[in-house]
Amino acid sequence: MPYTYQDSRPRSPPLPQSARATHSSGQTYEELKRMCQQRRTLFEDSDFPANMSSLFYSEKPAIPFVWKRPGEIVKDPEFIVGGATRTDICQGDLGDCWLLAAIASLTLHEKTLARVVPQDQNFGAGYAGIFHFQFWQHNEWLDIVIDDRLPTFKDRLVFLHSAENNEFWSALLEKAYAKLNGSYEALKGGSTIEAMEDFTGGVGEMYDVKKAPENFYEILEKSLKRGSMLGCSIDTSSAAESEARTPLGLIKGHAYSVTGIDEVSYRGRKVHLIRLRNPWGQVEWSGPWSDNSAEWRSVSPEEQKRLCQTVLDDGEFWMKFEDFKAHFDKVEICNLTPDALEDNAANKWEVTVHQGSWVRGSTAGGCRNFLDTFWTNPQIKLCLTEKDDGKDECTFIAALMQKNRRKLRKLGAEMLTIGYAIYESPSKDGHMNKDFFRYHPSKAKSKTYINLREVSDRFKLPPGNYVVVPTTFEPHQEADFCLRIFSEKKVLTQDVDGKVDIDLPEPPKPTPPQEETEEEKQFRELFKQVAGKDMEITAEELEYVLNAVLKKTKDIKFKKVTLMTCRNIISLMDSSGNGKLEFNEFKIFWDKLKKWISVYLRFDSDKSGTMSSYELRNALSAAGFQLNNYLLQLIVLRYSDEQFQIDFDDFLNCLIRLENASRVYLTLSMKNRDFINLNITEFITLTMNI
Repeated sequence: MPYTYQDSRPRSPPLPQSARATHSSGQTYEELKRMCQQRRTLFEDSDFPANMSSLFYSEKPAIPFVWKRPGEIVKDPEFIVGGATRTDICQGDLGDCWLLAAIASLTLHEKTLARVVPQDQNFGAGYAGIFHFQFWQHNEWLDIVIDDRLPTFKDRLVFLHSAENNEFWSALLEKAYAKLNGSYEALKGGSTIEAMEDFTGGVGEMYDVKKAPENFYEILEKSLKRGSMLGCSIDTSSAAESEARTPLGLIKGHAYSVTGIDEVSYRGRKVHLIRLRNPWGQVEWSGPWSDNSAEWRSVSPEEQKRLCQTVLDDGEFWMKFEDFKAHFDKVEICNLTPDALEDNAANKWEVTVHQGSWVRGSTAGGCRNFLDTFWTNPQIKLCLTEKDDGKDECTFIAALMQKNRRKLRKLGAEMLTIGYAIYESPSKDGHMNKDFFRYHPSKAKSKTYINLREVSDRFKLPPGNYVVVPTTFEPHQEADFCLRIFSEKKVLTQDVDGKVDIDLPEPPKPTPPQEETEEEKQFRELFKQVAGKDMEITAEELEYVLNAVLKKTKDIKFKKVTLMTCRNIISLMDSSGNGKLEFNEFKIFWDKLKKWISVYLRFDSDKSGTMSSYELRNALSAAGFQLNNYLLQLIVLRYSDEQFQIDFDDFLNCLIRLENASRVYLTLSMKNRDFINLNITEFITLTMNI
């Protein structure tokens, strides 16, 4: 969920070897397996139990599923038979062809496969009914532990299975991925690039085949040689066309893997071919260069062997590259490592990652169409300092990913429509305001706002300072996100909203009675009337005065200044520690109050008597508080109403608590040098929640 405090500083990508254990017990795979072996029991995963909650959240299966371990399905189960290959992936009764296409591509990359699917697992000695797999999630590698109970019907696996009846690695991998996302049903429908990135931590690029560059064949050829994972699909014009079969055996709205690209000598000329695989394990292209086509009769047996051409209904087939471009619409490429994507570059990409949140009322500003709130979105500063070798510009990829939306489906969440814009930044630091975006056009932006997990595009910009603004299309939509910047040369990135700074003026020294102005003398007489003989104001007296005065103040709305707020005011202003306000203390507070009323009225832009929570950043800044996004979100949650409006009494209470927290922090920091290491964001969070 959004609201969890996290350090927003850019982070380098972690190594996959440091995958974090995720089981609720806190134990690692090795510890859980050892415990089962010692107890001579088979592992049962309480985090992903063998019941309906792990299968579906919105429907019931038409047939009764029975959860069985591989040893209960066949006599001689094996984890991997003869190596993990793309023929081990056959689709079952679940609409996750996008995932299966990615797994098929994964099998083409031995090292990557061994990282996702640890190879030292089997059903032999030491078997304890427990397996594990590693996936990348939002700049972190996770180790997902599962038991090996799989859903079956009549002793056959219901979902993903291998062509070999006694091979189970692919079915167990699918189960681990379902656990990662909350259920099997959560895997219905998706983009192949999503799973490819979860298998690699790489960056994805998407091509519209009909608008692809002239060197598209070379791009795909070099991508495969670099070890990139590739998928493709045919668009549908309606839901009725989904998985509809064309006259030539292709399936619309279906995810295919690109498993090879090559050229062949045919009747004295070179023909470009591309090899695809249908995750169903059957149903193939029947046009030119298909398994049984006449074209292969003119190709030597040696060439056919080199191309692994076989006449099998295994879902894999070759087709002419021109036919591929004519029939397919979309190609997704996931570059396995941050290797340079430029054709002739050998350098590594530099990668930084920023974590953030869009939160209603504070940082969920929507796209540029909504200027009044657009400026409140998170802003990330990007400093391009080094040009590409031999070029005048800097190349980078910006990839914006919304987090955990698939897992949140069971709560009604869907993929949001997301995108970003990039602006040239002025020399000054700090959050860009509404007027900046009103008068400055973007220098670059994502090609489109779309409801995919990740939007990524490649850019070339001159060296300089820029601001990246990641947004949802509509305002008020909540999600966590991460923004990854892949650059050819090292760049500097900084969260513009990450700084907390308190700039409060020193309270003025009291004016001696003999030097008071006429206005100050009148104020002293008023104070005597309120304070009484003791010449001190209690919390109860202050409550009466403030409510009486604010009721008469035009143009602001407030509910009621509470006794607790008045006690907080006295705590802030009381220098003697007697729990009351003396004249000079009350006078200083009264000056503060007049300033805060002025600030409040200035940022009540529609003159409604209340202030929009989206204006809170500027109002607090005018009062001396520069806060990061996390603290703003916390304050908005606490003090705004359902329409994201803040009454004056809530604004007053917020300022009092902030100033109290700030003064305590600064005092303790000066008295205790160790205390200064305490994060001010965490300290203010703690005190604001008391």
